[in-house]
Amino acid sequence: MALARVVSFDGVNRDRIEEMREEMREGERPEGLPATEIVLLHDADAEKSLVILFFDTEDDYRRADDVLNAMPAGETPGRRTSVTKYEVALRTKI
Repeated sequence: MALARVVSFDGVNRDRIEEMREEMREGERPEGLPATEIVLLHDADAEKSLVILFFDTEDDYRRADDVLNAMPAGETPGRRTSVTKYEVALRTKI
């Protein structure tokens, strides 16, 4: 079963989101991050964001958790407020 790492951030302004979009367009991703997909949600008025990373296996999740926890704070969207691990119960496009 696939897993998701859901991380919430505070203090995320529009400029930081645009920087992250540009980094992703250029193909930059943290070295050693075995995520299959990333979703970034942003509430510009509240300066909050939610990042959802998907992984195929528990081992991939564990490796990514190590990589992401070791990242310098300047490489994250804002101030991390929570990290939660979920099993992906359903995933479909409608």
